[in-house]
Amino acid sequence: MEIKVTKVEQSKLGSVDFDNLQFGRTFSDHMFVAEFENGEWKNFQIKPYSNFSISPASAALHYGQTIFEGLKAYRNKAEEVVLFRPEYNCQRLNDSAARMCMASIPEEIFMEGLRQLLKIDQEWVPRKPGSSLYIRPFMFADEEFLGVKPSSKYKFVIITSPASTYYAGAVKVKVEKKYVRAAEGGVGMAKNGGNYAASLYPAKLAQDQGFHQLVWTDSKTHEYIEEAGTMNIMAVINNVIITPSIEKLTVLKGKTRDTVLTLARAWGLSVEERPIRVEELKNAHENGTLEEVFGVGTAATVAPISLISIDDVSYDVPHLQEGLFSQKVAQYLTDLRLGLVEDENNWMQKAF
Repeated sequence: MEIKVTKVEQSKLGSVDFDNLQFGRTFSDHMFVAEFENGEWKNFQIKPYSNFSISPASAALHYGQTIFEGLKAYRNKAEEVVLFRPEYNCQRLNDSAARMCMASIPEEIFMEGLRQLLKIDQEWVPRKPGSSLYIRPFMFADEEFLGVKPSSKYKFVIITSPASTYYAGAVKVKVEKKYVRAAEGGVGMAKNGGNYAASLYPAKLAQDQGFHQLVWTDSKTHEYIEEAGTMNIMAVINNVIITPSIEKLTVLKGKTRDTVLTLARAWGLSVEERPIRVEELKNAHENGTLEEVFGVGTAATVAPISLISIDDVSYDVPHLQEGLFSQKVAQYLTDLRLGLVEDENNWMQKAF
């Protein structure tokens, strides 16, 4: 696989304040681009980060035929740039592509494009503790045609953005019982653009009330917890780690979710993947068996939840006590990325 490389004449690196990064506001010098046409991927390029020229008739603009992923590159104690389970993101991107009737991207193209891009822009990976280089692979329809059908042309792109922590502290959430993120038979398991656009209005209403995020419930009864805006949800009730099942395809198949559950089982803890009733959380809070609630995801990593609002009643959740599972797993993942603990699962990879 040959990638044509065109580098910037002058890097933007010197103008970036790495001590005050805002998520998704600063972008690295280069991007990787590949094109799909006549049944094959071609025209592989790494070029300066810049705007696209896109047909006004693209199905991405009219019908939302666009998907994306999110992962991070880290700098470990040996000053190496490393990735955490990147093949998981490639597979999930292809799962989204299949659901949205888009072309699949071979893992070789995904990984080689990513590795070469990171090698060129390696100085964009922050050195400050808690920071990382956020990586956004995405694909969109690129055929000039207004008909409602799958596009015959696509662009696959990877851009990167240096970022600090997504949440500075504990998170306050509202359980949403009116609006819906996903329904059975829908596209809740896919990272497609429309899923997130549909969530913006109810999320804004919650933010106007002082909450960081919504916790979505099932579309049929609004009785069962599903996931939060950018995170999978986990609760520890009576020493059991509980998280909603992904079997009905209404909950995103999160990489951090899978990682945390794998670690919990390896550490000998009880884990249940099953439906969680909203009433179960309320009852556990009232009888003192709710030990903690937290979100997990690439952007948020492990985010403790300090307050849950259910039917306009706020419930304070333990989140500062020593010895909580979320604290232990968050510290382990930090140490793993830094190379301070043994990588027993071979999750970390050198980027180049």
